[in-house]
Amino acid sequence: MPEHRTLVLMRHGKSSYPEGIRDHERPLAQRGLREARIGGDWIHHNLPPVDAVLCSTSRRTVQTLASTGIDAPTGFDTNIYGGSPADVIGVARTTSENVKTLMIVGHEPGIPWTALNLAVDEDTDAARRIRTKFPTSAIAVLSVPVPWAELDDSVAALLDFHIPR
Repeated sequence: MPEHRTLVLMRHGKSSYPEGIRDHERPLAQRGLREARIGGDWIHHNLPPVDAVLCSTSRRTVQTLASTGIDAPTGFDTNIYGGSPADVIGVARTTSENVKTLMIVGHEPGIPWTALNLAVDEDTDAARRIRTKFPTSAIAVLSVPVPWAELDDSVAALLDFHIPR
């Protein structure tokens, strides 16, 4: 029986829109900081410990990760910023096989589309909720039955979708 891994896909927290700031540099709003912290608490209490994190290079994703309180080795990748599911999956494939729980912090639409692309069954309650809306700070959790290097469309089970509020 294959060993399952856990993939945690989190969208960045609610950002602010200061005038004159490029999209990549937008910071989190106070609400975003609070909800990312609540999301981190949920992850700590409901999921296996996160062994590694892959994070977009944008300011708001970096702040989201910091606000979660998750302390795991972290890689920052420009391919997650604005990335398609193929980009996000490609980054995840580089993960060491020693990592059992991987968290990726990114953006919409890349993060929700990645969750749906990876899901074997897109007709679950979690998948329907993701298709309806994947708000800021939301978290999709998938069980992955293959090595990270073999991650591909329709291989994972979508276990949960949580909106930290």
